[in-house]
Amino acid sequence: MHRSIKNTLKSFATAGLLALGSLSAVPASAEMLKLGHITPPSHVWHKVSERIADNLGEASGGKLKVSVSPLQKLGNEGQMINLMQAGAVQFAVLTAGGLANREESFLGWSLPYTFRDVAHATTASKTPAAQEMLKRLEPHGLVGLGYTFAGMRHVLSLDPVKSPADLANKKIRAFPSPIYNDWWAANGAAPTALPLSEVAPSLTTRLLDAVDVDLDALVGLKFHQQAPNLTLTNHMAFPGVIVVSKKWWDTRSDADRAMILKAVADAERWGFQEAIAADKGNLEKATADGAKVIDADLKAFEAVGGQIREKYMARNPLIADFYKQSKAL
Repeated sequence: MHRSIKNTLKSFATAGLLALGSLSAVPASAEMLKLGHITPPSHVWHKVSERIADNLGEASGGKLKVSVSPLQKLGNEGQMINLMQAGAVQFAVLTAGGLANREESFLGWSLPYTFRDVAHATTASKTPAAQEMLKRLEPHGLVGLGYTFAGMRHVLSLDPVKSPADLANKKIRAFPSPIYNDWWAANGAAPTALPLSEVAPSLTTRLLDAVDVDLDALVGLKFHQQAPNLTLTNHMAFPGVIVVSKKWWDTRSDADRAMILKAVADAERWGFQEAIAADKGNLEKATADGAKVIDADLKAFEAVGGQIREKYMARNPLIADFYKQSKAL
């Protein structure tokens, strides 16, 4: 009887060890992460976001799985930032203009007529001033990891715009930012903040007369079907900033952080080339689909741009440094 009990206990012990062995053989479940942004799935920022997700999935052996949510499905930018500060959303691509509400120096990216083209803007992202902007996000619960770009910004309108005079008292959809408001008001227009989803119906009903827009968004959302006149003002760049929740970042190991930085750096480089190519390709797509390029005299726009630059450079030393470093490239 005693021997029987010993054999039974031995059997239980063996079974337990086998069970533990089988549990250790099961891979740990993937950590589900969220990445949000405000642009449509056709936009280069969405493609960069998906590349980050793919890179992290591959580099982590499937342990990190990133779900990408476009078109502010996780909330508008303010709401996404709140979620990131709480650690509920881990990654985002946020507009530099929106981040300027928290760190003023990001307004430097919206100084009119600072950049020749998208390629020039991507190079400016590596200047000491641009990198300092990223560092200044940490007190706001965000860690800046890099940049991504849309096309240069232009004017799309119901009626042709050949000079600022054609925008006098006209409502133009502009990004909700002080520098955008100052820029368009100085050109005689009435800047109006609207979500991208409301632009097309507002053009149709003539609640809007024009849109300040990059070609990526124009082609993706087909605004030229409502407002066919495209004036290539080329007045500003429009970067997104790749950020991660500081609360979540602080929980990661050094190895994890190195892996994330490498994954984002690859997506950033890839995105730069995509944005440069897309800005040319999107113009071809837009004109083939009915957009009419207006022959305009941009000298008056450029003169107003100088006034706006001086105002913002005078109020923030980092903005002034960024402009000087960008123009020196």
